[in-house]
This record gives sequence, C-alpha cells and structure tokens, in this order.
Amino acid sequence: MDGVILYDKPPGATSHDIVARVRRALPRKTRVGHAGTLDPFATGLLLVLVGRATRAQRFFMGLEKSYVAVARFGAVSTTGDRDGEITETGVVPEGDLALPTGVVRQRPPAFSAVRVDGERAYARARRGERVELPEREVTVYAFEERWRDGDRRCFAIRCSAGTYVRSLIADLGDAYCEELRRTAIGPFSVADADPERVVPLGEALGFLPERRLAGALARRASHGGAVPALGDERGPTRLTDAEGVIAIAEPREGRDGARGLKPVVGFRG
Repeated sequence: MDGVILYDKPPGATSHDIVARVRRALPRKTRVGHAGTLDPFATGLLLVLVGRATRAQRFFMGLEKSYVAVARFGAVSTTGDRDGEITETGVVPEGDLALPTGVVRQRPPAFSAVRVDGERAYARARRGERVELPEREVTVYAFEERWRDGDRRCFAIRCSAGTYVRSLIADLGDAYCEELRRTAIGPFSVADADPERVVPLGEALGFLPERRLAGALARRASHGGAVPALGDERGPTRLTDAEGVIAIAEPREGRDGARGLKPVVGFRG
C-alpha cells in the first residue's frame, strides 16, 4: 500500500481531517501524510501520501501549484480570507490590475502554518499575539484574470511551492480571498481525483527523471550506495530496476572528483 491518493478536499475540512479520514480506511499502522496544506475554506487537490510515499514528501511538496481564486475587493480580512474579521473599505479598483509574475517577495500571513519557535503561526495569532513572519521569495509563473463582476474578480494562478495566494490577493489592494481552489500540483490534476484509488509509487514519482539499473548497480543503490552518473543528471533522479522504484538519488561528487547519484530516499528497506 505505497503511493498517492489524489483527493478533492471539500470546504470546511482541514488537511489533517482528510489524512485522518484516509488513515481510518486503510490497514492499521499504514503511514499516511500529505504534501501541502490547504486552508479549511479552500477546496481542491490534496496529495495524500500512503506508505513509503511519505518518505518522498519533500519532493511532492516542491512541485509547482495551480489555483483558481475569487477575490473580493473593497474590504480586507484579518486572515486574508472569508474566515477572518472583515473590514469594509469601499475601495474597489477599476480597469485592469497589474498582476505580478516572476520572482515576488511576499510575507506569509500571520494566520499560516509556518512554524515560529516550534509552534504554528496561526496558533499564536489566534491567541492575539503579534506575529510578523520574514519575507520570502516565491515565483509566480502565471497570473491571469478570468472574469470580473462588481467587486469580485476571478484569477488563475500558477506558482512555486511556498506561495501564499491569500497574500498575492491582498497585495492587489483592499481585497481578500473569498474562494480558493487548487486545481493542480505539478503533473497531478484535481480532474483525476479519486479517493478510492492509490496511484502506485513508481507512477506517482514519474515527474522525476529515471535512471534504469540492473544487477550489481541495482543492488548497490538498494543498500544506499552511490552509482555512477551518466553526466546529464542535474537534480533528483528516480533509480529503478525491473521490480520498480529503488530510490530517489541526487548528484554528488565523490572524493576522486567523479560524479555519482547518491540515494537520499530509499524504498526497498
């Protein structure tokens, strides 16, 4: 039972709720996690990792994300979404807006899952503590307006991991995120969501380039040993053999200067 479930999260549920729901439906002691939190008010694609897929969590979390967001202008929210305290300002922009793309510096919302001294920022914010998180650089690959109706506008956004869409919307003016739906994570689409199907681990890791091994090299990789690089590897690589995926490896330079692929996540043990 190793792989990924594409789950279409409904509004009101937390990502933790979905993980708990999936865990109850699986055999006892099956490891279950997820690759990227969705706020309770948001809907859409959640990657639920099952079994040994949880070992590759950081690689799934690093995939780019796609969203559809409905912004309401003329008001601001303490949380950046409809669940916060809303203050009406009446300032509604006219005409086209300057929608940022490329590298963007943004400050995560105080009501976010970022950890501050080991505690989630939202927990501190809910207690009334002042939370100011450091700015970070994210990348917005596409930011397009789909429609507008009165004080509401709909946007399609494709961005790097770690981007806070609520912050992107708030930075457009007096606005907050009224609706948010995640439509894709890397090659995975919410259109393919099926809570009853576990996408096999080898198939789920198909977004990584593959290096096929056999014999002694496959055995070495399965025990965590580095294998020679072919010279064109530039990042994480899937090591496989006739039985399936062995490990995820990353380029390393040995003491002799030769480049190799060192397993950093193994799946055979």
